[in-house]
Amino acid sequence: MEYGPLAAASPAFLEPITSGGIVSWILVGIAAYWLGIIALRNRGWLPSYVETQGPILTVHTKRGRAFLDWLAKPKRFWRAWANFGVGIAIVVMVSMFVFLLFAAFGAIMSQEPSSVQTPRNVLVIPGVNDFLPLSATPGIVFGLLVGLVVHEGGHGLLCRVEDIEIDSMGVAMLAVLPIGAFVEPEQESSRNASRGGQTRMFAAGVTNNFAITIVAFALLFGPVAGSIAVAPGATIAGSAPGSPAATADIGANDRITAVDGTPVESNGDLESLLAETDSEEVEIELNGEETTTVERSLLVTAAIEGGPVDVGVGDRILEVDGEEVGTEAGFYDAVGDAETVALTVERGDGGETIQLEDVPIGSTVQVAPDAPLAEAGASTDEPLTITALGDQRIQSTEDLSDFLSETEPGQDVAVSGYADGERVEYDVTLDEHPEFDYELIGVQSTFEEASGISMSDLGVQYYPAGDYLAILGGEQSGGFGGGIVDSFLGKAALVLFLPIIGITPMMPFNFAGFTGGVQNFYEAQGALAAFGDGPVFVAANLLFWTGWINVQLGFFNCVPAFPLDGGHILRTSTEAIASRLPFEATRGMVRAVTTAVGITMLGSFLAMLFAPGMLN
Repeated sequence: MEYGPLAAASPAFLEPITSGGIVSWILVGIAAYWLGIIALRNRGWLPSYVETQGPILTVHTKRGRAFLDWLAKPKRFWRAWANFGVGIAIVVMVSMFVFLLFAAFGAIMSQEPSSVQTPRNVLVIPGVNDFLPLSATPGIVFGLLVGLVVHEGGHGLLCRVEDIEIDSMGVAMLAVLPIGAFVEPEQESSRNASRGGQTRMFAAGVTNNFAITIVAFALLFGPVAGSIAVAPGATIAGSAPGSPAATADIGANDRITAVDGTPVESNGDLESLLAETDSEEVEIELNGEETTTVERSLLVTAAIEGGPVDVGVGDRILEVDGEEVGTEAGFYDAVGDAETVALTVERGDGGETIQLEDVPIGSTVQVAPDAPLAEAGASTDEPLTITALGDQRIQSTEDLSDFLSETEPGQDVAVSGYADGERVEYDVTLDEHPEFDYELIGVQSTFEEASGISMSDLGVQYYPAGDYLAILGGEQSGGFGGGIVDSFLGKAALVLFLPIIGITPMMPFNFAGFTGGVQNFYEAQGALAAFGDGPVFVAANLLFWTGWINVQLGFFNCVPAFPLDGGHILRTSTEAIASRLPFEATRGMVRAVTTAVGITMLGSFLAMLFAPGMLN
């Protein structure tokens, strides 16, 4: 008997369940369900075709064998298909073996566990897994059902192709959740089958899973995602606590569709419109329907520790040299050509208002060693705030980039700025940058927008709806991925990471399909638009999760450990190799090899999950 995985770590967006409360209730529910099943079994009320293994119910049937006999008639075709799958399975088996070993080693050496490595996030259960929102449940369940049917159907089909009798088939249920499926070959006929026949039978399930993945992703990347477009407006992922947007009830999954009556087409449009107006009060249209008034104020959204400005996230900048400011444009206008200013700041942690004197405003950078700035005498141990290049005033990191884009290698530039509160000047000769289209001044990194801080007069974070759509095969915006999404394999690889992509530097949020509110950022277009947004999003979600779940099932079942398919293929492959050795290999030798590999895989899996927490 074989079960599909309840474990295939890959977690979604904006709905993580991080508290232990829901997990406790789920465990209580499972315990109550288990006790109920035991009571029914003890009273003899369970049907004969239903068996229990702990809290898991297995439903057995012999129906469908006649259909499998009919489907198995082109035996040569199915053997060729399964032989192709054996090659794929062996490659994936070796890859999974290496992956788990390296993952275990990395977990042992890591300083602290990542969120993906926690046991709850290995379970593909929406609401329990931190990355899988409850709204993704229909797509996940559908994908799991498809995966289990094609996986076990492949085993059953190849049983009949290889003349192996089937005792029964069925599904395993945890309450109403299907967590596995099985085909029970008749033991005697299974032992009598050839080694090649057994190997093909075990490989058929994962082969079918990979085939379904290709079909699902081909449909998703083609006609379905091609019929979805980003809806007009700025896509909002959330608003900072206490920000003007939060005060106006602008939050996650809202679209800002107009500012003071001017339509907004994209996130960039919103930034441009806000930059063009000095008004500290604007009318914001949300989702093309309601309008709200926003009182803009200058909120600090990021700040480096030990930077030239003594502010923190959540503080508000009220005045520059005594002039009231409420917008980013107003801030830079008030700074003007002055290299240092006095700032009036309202602390976010208690509302205390303080005065900061002689604050340098410029681009705060870390000087790179052995580069032009360092060779000119700039210290590499502390941040440098560049306030001028030649006679060009530098107010921000954007100003620094714009200036360098117009320079040439060998050009001499006078650099003025502040380091550790003291004004400094350097004469720098620019080098040619080895990678980019601007010249090298010797900056290792830049910190935020200006003087080590970032500011916002609205306080929203944008959702990259266009980038996610590009990954799924929709109209590409912004050239995401550097051409990776131009190929089928590139798209497929990125889609597998979408449910956990927010923990990487690539994207700010996870993506669990067009659900959980993010569907407000998209609309149906083209040939499928006649069906409406809802049906198109449902089709996209079902294809997304069907492809994702099936490739996870395939990978998981290729782990070379019993009772998974990979363990059985390892045994038959080891027997085949042993039969060609110049000495007689015993059954015990074969068992020793498979047991050693299986124990190594189990140990690696447990180390990957528990080693970081135990060792730290």
